[in-house]
Amino acid sequence: MTESDSVSRVELVQWCDQLLQSGRFKDYCPNGLQVEGKERIQRIVSGVTACQELLDEAVNWKADLILVHHGYFWNGENQPVVGIKRKRLKTLLSHDISLLAYHLPLDAHPELGNNVRLGKLLGVEIQGGLEPDYPLSIGNIGVFGHPLPLPEFSTRVSKALGRRPQVIAAGDHPIHKLAWCTGAADKMIEQAWALGADAFLSGEISEPVVHFAREAGIHYIAAGHHATERYGVQALGEHLARHFGIKHRFIDIDNPV
Repeated sequence: MTESDSVSRVELVQWCDQLLQSGRFKDYCPNGLQVEGKERIQRIVSGVTACQELLDEAVNWKADLILVHHGYFWNGENQPVVGIKRKRLKTLLSHDISLLAYHLPLDAHPELGNNVRLGKLLGVEIQGGLEPDYPLSIGNIGVFGHPLPLPEFSTRVSKALGRRPQVIAAGDHPIHKLAWCTGAADKMIEQAWALGADAFLSGEISEPVVHFAREAGIHYIAAGHHATERYGVQALGEHLARHFGIKHRFIDIDNPV
């Protein structure tokens, strides 16, 4: 490895922290560098979640840093480093691999974020945030060029994400205005409804949301937590590869949820 084809870990992490404004978010986990590895970075692996399979693939590819949306040290989790947690951390530390994780900052970014990237993939003209009075809004709202019948939109989601969504129909009206928030944000259907959306899309669904959707008359599409959050981390990884002249590989560890 030479200086010209690598970047210092400190410089890369600082760049990401500033780009994503990670310090402005109150989150459920620490954003940024979670596990410290070697000082210089030449190869980055990105993935949705820092599961053991992703770590093993990164080791095989000789990665120096793993970039994820779902990292470690979540609020309320058991603290002892035993079992699965011990094995994961041992893999990183024994191979001197850094773990870099961004949760809400990667959902919200206006260019590289999960929500913006998903909206573009689905062909939505983005109008703004799902929380219009909040500068760090998580989620978006937008419109289609022409109203889409719910079955047609469901098919579009299925083709784009490679996964058949669970659809809760709330009438027979087409979708002109769509609101969405990736991951486990089904409760934000209330904000979507208040903004006049015809449908709301997120990753998961809970039992009460089914009734809210039907009674409020807003379609709900559960497109998969993992499936909706594959795009921000890829975009950030590609951005870092271009900016620093290093190598990047996205590895998709399938998850049906």
